[in-house]
Amino acid sequence: MNIHHLHTFNVTIKQACEIQIQLATKILKTKLIHVPKFIAGIDISIKSNSEAVAAGVVLSYPELRILEVVVVKGEVFFPYVPGLLSFREMPLTLDVCEKIKSNPDIILVDGQGIAHPRRIGFASHLGLFLDKPTIGCAKSPLFGHFLEPGVDFGSISSIIDNEGETIGAVLRTKSGVKPLYISIGHNIDLASSINWVLRCCEGYRLPQPTRLAHLASKGNL
Repeated sequence: MNIHHLHTFNVTIKQACEIQIQLATKILKTKLIHVPKFIAGIDISIKSNSEAVAAGVVLSYPELRILEVVVVKGEVFFPYVPGLLSFREMPLTLDVCEKIKSNPDIILVDGQGIAHPRRIGFASHLGLFLDKPTIGCAKSPLFGHFLEPGVDFGSISSIIDNEGETIGAVLRTKSGVKPLYISIGHNIDLASSINWVLRCCEGYRLPQPTRLAHLASKGNL
């Protein structure tokens, strides 16, 4: 995949927050009108304070057959700061994306999209670097208010910010298990994001692209 190098990652915490504020204005919330042929998943596992493994998996759609798996091991240098995880995890993830030969139409990311205090989580940040539709598929909430959705597959409740704006959805992707926290990454709308996450779950809590990327990052794929 092609990378648009928007900034350096050798920055202070204050500079990282300023970069997020600037980049958040560039995020697009455009309705996805085409059916994807290739869907990718991105995940990263932190092995220690400085060692990590990032993985990208590309699947065909609608078969959800694995076409490509890329794994990169390396160091992370930015400190762990809630809300700034993309500065910690992005450099290694971009190494993965540069090595992916396929051209995915959508990328599902294990992380937040715009459901973030400065409206630019890992999925949104990555989407801007790749200039591709990305979806935040987080396992836990970071920001906003919400009610628990129903227990059945496909049940949804909205994630609302302090001004009353909808910034994401709490989505039950498997009946009776914990929900996921879905939000726009970049160049996609929330309804399309929810649709494609549900289409990729195949009976699991996690959508297949990020589930398989997680397994790959753990050395289990």
